[in-house]
Amino acid sequence: MEVKILNAVKYVGGTVLTIGIFIFLIGFFESGYSILTPIGIGTIMGAVFIFLMGVFFVATEEMLKKRYKGINIAPIKPKKGVPL
Repeated sequence: MEVKILNAVKYVGGTVLTIGIFIFLIGFFESGYSILTPIGIGTIMGAVFIFLMGVFFVATEEMLKKRYKGINIAPIKPKKGVPL
C-alpha cells in the first residue's frame, strides 16, 4: 500500500515541481509580467510540501503496521494471598 502512495506522491510532486519551475523561468526571464515569478516560487514550495507530507504519511503508515509485531506476553497471575 505504501508503495502506491509513495509513487503517487512522487509523480504528483514532480509534475507540480516541473510546472512551478517552468512558470518561474517564464516570469523571471521571458515575460515582462513580474507576477509570474512569485507564482512559480509558490508552486515550487507547494510541490515540496506535497512531497514531504506524502513521505510523512507513508512513514506513519509503516510505523503503525510495525507496532503490532512482537512477542505477546501473558500477564502474570499473582499468588493467592499476595496483594498487587
